[in-house]
Amino acid sequence: MKQVLSLWIGWRFYMARQSNRFISFISFASTAGIALGVAVLIIALSAMNGFERELEQRLLGVVPHGELTGVNEPIHQWQNIAQDASLIDGIVAAAPFVRISGLIQKPGGFQGLSVVGIQPDLEAKVSSIAQFMPKQSWQALAQGDKNNIVLGKGLADSLGLAIGDTLSLYTPSMGATKAQRIGAAKSHRFIVAGIFEIGGEMDLGTAYVPMDYAADILGLGDGVSGVRIKVDDVFAAPRLIRDLGYSQQQYMYLSDWTRTQGHLYQDIQLVRAVMYLVLALVIAVACFNIVSTLVMAVRDKQSEIAILLTMGMAKATVMGIFVVQGALNGILGCLIGGTLGVLVALNLSSIASSIEQMLSVQLLSADVYFIDFLPSQLVLQDVALVISLALCMSLLSTIYPAWKASRVHPAMALAGR
Repeated sequence: MKQVLSLWIGWRFYMARQSNRFISFISFASTAGIALGVAVLIIALSAMNGFERELEQRLLGVVPHGELTGVNEPIHQWQNIAQDASLIDGIVAAAPFVRISGLIQKPGGFQGLSVVGIQPDLEAKVSSIAQFMPKQSWQALAQGDKNNIVLGKGLADSLGLAIGDTLSLYTPSMGATKAQRIGAAKSHRFIVAGIFEIGGEMDLGTAYVPMDYAADILGLGDGVSGVRIKVDDVFAAPRLIRDLGYSQQQYMYLSDWTRTQGHLYQDIQLVRAVMYLVLALVIAVACFNIVSTLVMAVRDKQSEIAILLTMGMAKATVMGIFVVQGALNGILGCLIGGTLGVLVALNLSSIASSIEQMLSVQLLSADVYFIDFLPSQLVLQDVALVISLALCMSLLSTIYPAWKASRVHPAMALAGR
């Protein structure tokens, strides 16, 4: 009964706040602040979740989880490494590759290009690159004796190339000494057999060719540059690659995605933590406005409080009245902010695209980021956590004003009326 009475009177006090315009304004400011903080925090966390998803599915789907590369000489028995990898729990697959580093000419100078020779049937087990190119382009890489090359869309656009055009790759002369290589280079001609589109920097500096043709260019025979490894848990990649590498007799360079792309994941986590802290402080500031609202409401309602106390109302019930009044601000702010944040988060990518088209700007540049669009992934646990945080902070902010209301002396309050 006491709880129902606190709810009813608290609701009446909350609806009657319009009688004091100043209190009404501060109450509106606190509700708006909570709503804004909740909405922006949900949107920001959804964007961070989207970046993590794209990092795992798009970038880490194409970038190998780990690589074992021969030191000063090719790997001739890569099948043995694949066999050893299959015996390690956590490693999913292994595939050989041949890497050629060279220069291509473009308007205004030269550009470095990493050309990777692959066997499509084995590469499909460690990489999802086939999902980002037409089926015909993927099949062109299976023709080991052909000088086919598949370029990223960003690189093809910058060079003005289309399928069927030719491309010259300049590599150091393998027969020359180190001093002679400075001025000596060998040209290799490729036919553009396809174009893949991942988005971001991956489209600009990587190309794929048949592995046998790449091995012939480098004179490797049946050898390969290294072996790519895929693991089931990307965060276990450093340990698994190290275990596999230490079991080999040949000296090899060991590399995993945390060395090449780990900074992206760390940056996302850092931005998430900083953003969460900043926006939580925004919600806290809005909750401080609840304190101000309730303190002034207590001063404005001292006569009513005194009457209720003289009628025998318990102090705990009086406290409950103002807890309810302050909690209503927090609940309304969370409802508005949560609804707005969820709606924007679900449509964040399309909203960002519309802004880019309307203002003729690019929010994410492919030259800087690994993607060129703003991703979003709404996670219900994040929504629940943000709303719970805001509600808890708003409830905590009501304790002191409610306690002050219960300490009102009826005689003094009525005498001052």
